[in-house]
Amino acid sequence: MRRRRQSWGLKRFLAVAILATIAAVWTWTAPGDPGLWPARAGEPGVEVHLLDNGFHTDLAVPRRALEARPGPLADAVRGLAPGEWILIGWGDAKFYVDQSPMESRLPDGLRAFFRPGNASVIMLDPAQRDPRAAFAPGTRRTLRLSRPGFDAMADHIQDSLDLAGGGPRISAARAGDDARFFASREHFSIARLCNHWSAGVLNAAGLPVRPIRSITSAEVMATIDRAQLDTGPSRD
Repeated sequence: MRRRRQSWGLKRFLAVAILATIAAVWTWTAPGDPGLWPARAGEPGVEVHLLDNGFHTDLAVPRRALEARPGPLADAVRGLAPGEWILIGWGDAKFYVDQSPMESRLPDGLRAFFRPGNASVIMLDPAQRDPRAAFAPGTRRTLRLSRPGFDAMADHIQDSLDLAGGGPRISAARAGDDARFFASREHFSIARLCNHWSAGVLNAAGLPVRPIRSITSAEVMATIDRAQLDTGPSRD
């Protein structure tokens, strides 16, 4: 009887320990960098926007700021069609690019989620309209990054490019669409989704993020809400 009680006590301890570990991982926050975020008052910063279509997040970044930097990301941007803003996103090399009806894409979506090691792409899409006018406030968050924060963010995006051929390589394009999809060195799966990537970009810019919970676009948007509440800038 005593051994049975000890065994039950051990099982309860292990169950509690496992649940505590899961909770700790789920709520773990990757710290921000106060040297990068937020931009100081009076400091010339760079305005960027996070865009949410309900399940996927993109960034809208001033083209001029990207082209002012040296490196392959700027080279890729210079080759795009005209547009004052560049929409930047990341995803599976096939599913992300495809715009056919969703019901016909479900098998490929399962492949993208559950097969490890899927190829990925970075979308660079030139847009003429200011994101403030093109996207409703509920689907957009605005950030004013410090210049070092912007450079760190752009470096992070650039590091995701596949430069094995010596420079950025266009992997896909769509007829009648100015977006270009550049090969990425990262892999897409349920463990590394588009919103995880966006959260990593924000963290590189200095914002604290919850990496595991960033599976949803709502969590990535909440990252900015929390950061702005903590540091003072009002949400746009």
